[in-house]
Amino acid sequence: MIRPTHEVEYEQMLLSRHGLLQQKGGRRKDGLLERSAYILLSRVRVQGPMTIGELSDAFGLDASTLNRQTAAAVRAGLVERIADPGGGMARRFRITDEGARMLDEEREGLVRSLEQIMADWPDEDIAGFAAYLRRFNAGIERLGGRPWPRP
Repeated sequence: MIRPTHEVEYEQMLLSRHGLLQQKGGRRKDGLLERSAYILLSRVRVQGPMTIGELSDAFGLDASTLNRQTAAAVRAGLVERIADPGGGMARRFRITDEGARMLDEEREGLVRSLEQIMADWPDEDIAGFAAYLRRFNAGIERLGGRPWPRP
């Protein structure tokens, strides 16, 4: 008998394989943003300007990885470095108007894809699926000690 957690593992593997966020070169076929930029912008938009250290803690990534990601985002005009409004020494990264526009466009593209995938689902099923995903992610965040702020 297959345990339900085995089914969850298998379906999660398939979900990551399908990769709505990642298909070609780290981005959707018709997407504007690479996966790392999409996640970075999403976090900074919800939480506000963040330092490399805060981003490192939030993502569980080393500072060198985040330095590369933020440098690419700065070059692309998605984020800008600003002085710490609280007077701290570290610079913070803030989403730019262009970064916000591109994030919104990318998110809308993803939502359109999801709407196509779930076109024959009743609204109650979609809401239930979202609730289960939220609960699943909250469990991962609890175990990892890295809660993700939700708007």
